[in-house]
Amino acid sequence: MARVDDYFNAKKIAVESLSKESFEELAASSGFQSPAENTLTVPFLTRTYKVDFPSFDFTDQDDPEAEVPIQEQVLILHYMMGDKTAQPSEDWVAYREIPGATFYFSAFCKRAIDPLKNVFEHNLEGLDKGAQILEASELDFGDAGYEFKPFPRVPVRMILYVGDDEFPSEANILFDSSAGDLLSPEDLAWLAGMIVYRLMALAR
Repeated sequence: MARVDDYFNAKKIAVESLSKESFEELAASSGFQSPAENTLTVPFLTRTYKVDFPSFDFTDQDDPEAEVPIQEQVLILHYMMGDKTAQPSEDWVAYREIPGATFYFSAFCKRAIDPLKNVFEHNLEGLDKGAQILEASELDFGDAGYEFKPFPRVPVRMILYVGDDEFPSEANILFDSSAGDLLSPEDLAWLAGMIVYRLMALAR
């Protein structure tokens, strides 16, 4: 488990790298809107952040005094550092198929797969409520399936199969095969977990 200091250090490293890039190219490759010079608008789950360049200071657009979680800041910055040419391929893969993901697989299950399955196997209505708030697209897979777009170039699919007397419930989280070019396996595990936990909060 990473310490808070690790995230602040990761942000420092990311800012040092990104601040050397062209703002125009960064805005174009990330897919984020630029409402003003040297400013990006970054929607993330239920919040929208204003990110200044080259300082990469984050501000909640709706509540400037609100704290922006450092984990989310680092994840967003890492996304912006990803392969500038990578685009969704519509080729969906399981987490294990992402290069280097095996090491993080148990953490991924604990952080995302297990909560998705255990919390929503008897609450499909709550899952649908949260998915709609996050503007997910409904899929015709499983007993409930949705495609989320937490970042412009990183779609994520979540599928839930409700169990019965013979078989336990199962959940699956799929990524576009290009996801590993944009985020590390650890970042993708965090991203999936953030979506699931935001769904849990919205389902209440």
